Amino acid sequence: MRIQENCLYCEKPLTGRTDKKYCDLHCKSAYQYQKQRLEPERFYNKVDNQLRLNRKLLKEYNRAGKSIIRSKVLLDAGFDPNFFTHYWKNQKGEVYLFVYEYGFLKKFENEKEKYVLVIWQEYMAKNLGKYGLRRA
Repeated sequence: MRIQENCLYCEKPLTGRTDKKYCDLHCKSAYQYQKQRLEPERFYNKVDNQLRLNRKLLKEYNRAGKSIIRSKVLLDAGFDPNFFTHYWKNQKGEVYLFVYEYGFLKKFENEKEKYVLVIWQEYMAKNLGKYGLRRA
């Protein structure tokens, strides 16, 4: 006695094993993909996707190791400054937010909002006790 009469994806009659659910691997994969798309995106996936996008944008706009860019450019590309992995405070008390090894600091120059982009440096790790590094 067959448990499933037709393929769950394409509805074709099944042959072979009695516990078979799909006619081939393509239908199995397509069914799983379709099922996944109907489910709401998990919180973890949203956070991970935004962190990856933020890292990609910071890397793209900071090829020199340190640069300044208008915040509008990053924000229009999909950057969200609320998603970061850790932060570092320098001697001046400025707090750089980091997405893995790429950091940013919000500044106002000439009445325009800008970001100073940096890459994590070894000297930042040496000052952990004195200036503090916090993981999100």
